[in-house]
Amino acid sequence: MKQLASPSTILRQHALRAKHSWGQNFLGDEEILTRIVEALSPAVGEPVLELGAGLGHLTAALLQAGAWLTAVERDRDLVSLLEEWHHPRLRVVAANAATLEFSKVAEAPHLAVVGNLPFHLTTPILFQVLRQRSSISRAVLTIQDEVAERLAAAPGGRDYGILPVRLGLHYRLEKLFTIPAALFYPAPTVDAALVRLTPLPKPRAEIASDESFQLLVKAAFGQRRKTLFNSLKSAGAAPRQLKQALAQAGIDGTRRAETLSVEEFAALDRALAQVK
Repeated sequence: MKQLASPSTILRQHALRAKHSWGQNFLGDEEILTRIVEALSPAVGEPVLELGAGLGHLTAALLQAGAWLTAVERDRDLVSLLEEWHHPRLRVVAANAATLEFSKVAEAPHLAVVGNLPFHLTTPILFQVLRQRSSISRAVLTIQDEVAERLAAAPGGRDYGILPVRLGLHYRLEKLFTIPAALFYPAPTVDAALVRLTPLPKPRAEIASDESFQLLVKAAFGQRRKTLFNSLKSAGAAPRQLKQALAQAGIDGTRRAETLSVEEFAALDRALAQVK
């Protein structure tokens, strides 16, 4: 495909403006786009779902790499531009990336996911990647740098929280590199970063259930300054059963949630299920 003009040029040519309320910050830097494609490394003909295709700069790079691409874009004006390409390996879908059934939209049982995410939709989309993990081979996403730092955080620091615990149970989480805000048009107020989520062959640890694990992690981090025992008690856990479960899991209840590893959260989830 021919090289695309800069985002500002394309918008001007079509009398369009970036929609700030939709988090539209377009990335047209060739070097960064190449690095994103390299991080995904799509095989020729591999089904790939692009979230937030925008003006098509990453779309073009993915097609150049040989991907069989489904490009999702919410903005109907931009959908019309992408539909004009008529590329044999490109399907354009007008939809909100935060509410998609990935496999259904891409018409593929297993696929790779990539995209420059609107910053305000980062967390909902990450949880969609978690929920739909059985159909995802890997995900390479551009998100806020501060969220990328949280994803890659280890236990013990203030950046460690719900996202690295819940996603970390099923994925290997990597922050690959930072993308300066100045490379986007219009430039956001913060830098971005590229992250890669690679599914683990099996979860890091056995849990009682997805629902109970989710509720446990949410409750534990709900009042971060409290001890683990007090946070969970405030969320409704019965003190006697809670003490028993903590002892069974080998966890000191005076610790704070941010000090627990994914495996320790899983052990506590199993113990709580057993003492009920």
